[in-house]
Amino acid sequence: MSDNHTELLRAKINGETSRLPWKELQRFYAGGSVIVVNDTLDLVDVAVRIAQDDKNAVAQWMNDGLIARANDAQARAWLEADLSLWAVVVKPWILVQCEKMRNMH
Repeated sequence: MSDNHTELLRAKINGETSRLPWKELQRFYAGGSVIVVNDTLDLVDVAVRIAQDDKNAVAQWMNDGLIARANDAQARAWLEADLSLWAVVVKPWILVQCEKMRNMH
């Protein structure tokens, strides 16, 4: 993809990223579509790579344990803490991140 297209996609995804209470995301978790992004990664960058179907980057992050489907322990802890997470939709996934996004692009 061209750099211009990537930058437009990045801007679009960044604009769609927001903090949401976990209780509003639980139904998506129940459907298996919530992906947790480690706070060492840039949530928008991960979303862009997934949207561009960058299989190599995604596979590497998965192998390194930096992205994974949310698990029951996380879901319970987030519910009990009444936590809000950074979230963005990249169909069919909802990417979430616990820590505040560091690099707003």
